[in-house]
Amino acid sequence: MRSWIVCWTRPHSRKVESSINSDPCSPLSAARIRQRLANTRLPADPLKVVLPSELPRWPAPLQRKLTSNLKPAGVLIPIIERADQLSVLLTRRAANLKHHASQISFPGGRMEPGDADIEATALRETEEEVGIAPRQVEIAGYLEPSATVTGYAVTAVVGLLQSDFELIIDRSEVEAVFEVPLSFLMERGNQEHSERKFEGVMVPIVEFNYQQWRIWGATASILMVLRNKLIKDF
Repeated sequence: MRSWIVCWTRPHSRKVESSINSDPCSPLSAARIRQRLANTRLPADPLKVVLPSELPRWPAPLQRKLTSNLKPAGVLIPIIERADQLSVLLTRRAANLKHHASQISFPGGRMEPGDADIEATALRETEEEVGIAPRQVEIAGYLEPSATVTGYAVTAVVGLLQSDFELIIDRSEVEAVFEVPLSFLMERGNQEHSERKFEGVMVPIVEFNYQQWRIWGATASILMVLRNKLIKDF
């Protein structure tokens, strides 16, 4: 597997000081993540989505779902230090949910009236679903809002976590929680291409398959955006 190593010397601080994999010259270090996402900002308008370049080639009903009557939602990409590597925490949603039942997702959900902003949404939903409190999350950066076929504009908040947290899983929303090495998700060779039928038309999708877990749809798309932010030439 190809190693991605970047070195820099300028110090950088975020909301919370963290010692996660602090060597800035190590592959996929937390310091590198901070540096790559340092210029990202919380979207002023969580409904202003970045649409996929393939949109004009997709069926008209799918185009409408990705551009009309979107509702704001926030998810957390929890990146955790585990031994000698960073990993990404993901959930498998409960089978009885209305949207994305049994699919792999990040902790998160729909913005509520009491949320100060979309970051607050992502952190609140994460605590409700898996028990990780906002104080345990160091915010490293943000991705641009993206649309889902279920009518949401999803903003992904990238968070760094120490490994000493305890999960408290809400079984009404989350069926399982697991981790995938960040290095696996950053390696282009692990990206697979397939198709899914939508309104009678086959639409190309991207997925990652790690052990027994199939990661596809909006979650896979968000991971690809994160990879493009973290892995690029100088």
